[in-house]
Amino acid sequence: MKENETLKQIVLKALEEGIREFFASFPDSDRNSFKIKIEYSRDEKFGDYSTSFALENSKILKKNPLQVAQELSDVLRKREDLFETVDFTPPGFVNFRVSSSFLLSFIESSILSEDYFPQVDKPLKINLEFVSANPTGPLNIVSARAAATGDAMASLLRAIGHKVDKEFYINDYGNQVFLLGVSTLVRIRELKGESYSQQESDDSTPIEVLLEKNVLPAEGYRGEYIKDIANTLLNDPVRSAEIVSLLNEKKYRKLAELCSAWTVESNLIWQRKDLDSFGVEFDNYFSERTLHEADKVLSVMNDLEKSGKIYVEEGKKIFRSTEYGDDKDRVVVRDDGRPTYLLADIAYHKNKIERGYDRIYDIWGPDHHGYIARLAGAVQSIGYPKENFKVIIAQQVNLLESGQKVKMSKRAGSFQTMSDLIGFLGKHGKDVGRYFFVMRSLDAPLDFDLDLAKDESDKNPVFYLQYAHARICSIFREVGDETSKEAASKLEMSDERKRLLFWIARFPEEILDSAIAMEPHRVTNYLQSFAKTFTTFYLGKNNRLKEASEETKLGLARICLAAKDVLAQGLGLIGVSAPEKMEKEI
Repeated sequence: MKENETLKQIVLKALEEGIREFFASFPDSDRNSFKIKIEYSRDEKFGDYSTSFALENSKILKKNPLQVAQELSDVLRKREDLFETVDFTPPGFVNFRVSSSFLLSFIESSILSEDYFPQVDKPLKINLEFVSANPTGPLNIVSARAAATGDAMASLLRAIGHKVDKEFYINDYGNQVFLLGVSTLVRIRELKGESYSQQESDDSTPIEVLLEKNVLPAEGYRGEYIKDIANTLLNDPVRSAEIVSLLNEKKYRKLAELCSAWTVESNLIWQRKDLDSFGVEFDNYFSERTLHEADKVLSVMNDLEKSGKIYVEEGKKIFRSTEYGDDKDRVVVRDDGRPTYLLADIAYHKNKIERGYDRIYDIWGPDHHGYIARLAGAVQSIGYPKENFKVIIAQQVNLLESGQKVKMSKRAGSFQTMSDLIGFLGKHGKDVGRYFFVMRSLDAPLDFDLDLAKDESDKNPVFYLQYAHARICSIFREVGDETSKEAASKLEMSDERKRLLFWIARFPEEILDSAIAMEPHRVTNYLQSFAKTFTTFYLGKNNRLKEASEETKLGLARICLAAKDVLAQGLGLIGVSAPEKMEKEI
């Protein structure tokens, strides 16, 4: 057995070797034209893995698929060290069942040697940017989904050997950030006794006029959290003195700019606190403002112009994004010389490239899908390979309570925040929240069932897994921690024991596949099936360790130890705890 190989890779190699021997009777065939792959058997009664080689290549071989499957099965049965059975079924599938002795040997060299995760041959330096919520308010539910899934992706990529930097991009520059400051200033003046009004709709009224009259712009922020921030600023002696001075001088724009910086700072503290309570830590927090202050935004135009992808029209500089799949070309510098948001984003990604990342991955919200082509095109135009940059969209989250959707609205302030959710879920908020966000693919909308999330019965998939781990821990508390490799090898292998061994041995390949695909939900799918398999094993009448003979007990304990490790490691990768005891028995 080669070090660092998964069970699936070992079986695939055996299949490839068998096919090479099989080719001896087809000397004129081009071996490179044949399709060779394996997959998990659709029905476990047929085996652990299967291949459709006979079906996919029968025309090339000019033989009936069943005849090819039979002849290939005869060749593969020679591998008695690996396969317990090799069978074929209509219309031409070849099915393999791995021998229990090989599974035990594999588990010893991987899981029980704490060599859980196969390592890639060429580790990459990866920048994984996620959440990156505007610092204009608390983190919402979509941000929470991105946080849980992005953090799990990073854990998976690191597990197989990659160097991953988790990054949060702070959009702390531009008109929306200024409007945030204006909104805070309006509330400050209200708290100090001034009357205020709200602009009903956008019009051409200059911002200076709105500031003079203490009018909250239509595009301003109305949430209660703005009032809280305004109150906090007035209770800060240093900032309060500065506020009073500038108000007396009627320097409203300067004060709005200061309020903008203070409000961003306050919101970032809030966001980081929420992330910390969710168990998500970032390696880098990168400020957009630093790019502008260092003149990195307008200077990236030099790279774009060298690429020949910029043209000028009516005084505007426009990027030819249609050449990369966008629906129209995009302005990067306005006719008054100000850069657009797109140019700032290009400058930011150039900065990532300059930091030497082999891969750049971004997780964006559901309203950014149309933005992908223009940024991906710009990144290519400044010399970064297309295949090395990827944007993943985190689709919308629907909170459900009693079967009904709970509405969210950010500007009005009536939205549900990450902290709202964690608080609603109580002491299990972190574990349940992270699991529920990860258990569905990011590219599909997620219905987050609040009633199920609060349910502490076996209907809740989080508690089902945690209890499986706690159950194994309770077994060891009853019978002691001693296990025996030799006793495990002598066990009589019932169907329940064989099934559990195979599901344990699958763990490294499941993690490898999930990491390569960057799909953490595959881990949750695997863990649920694994826990069901363990439960079937545990309920088997001959698998009760407390009632077994000493040698059988030591052998079964060895298998249980591996099962415990799989649950703990798998849950850990998605940021969920694996408790040794549960308060409520499921």
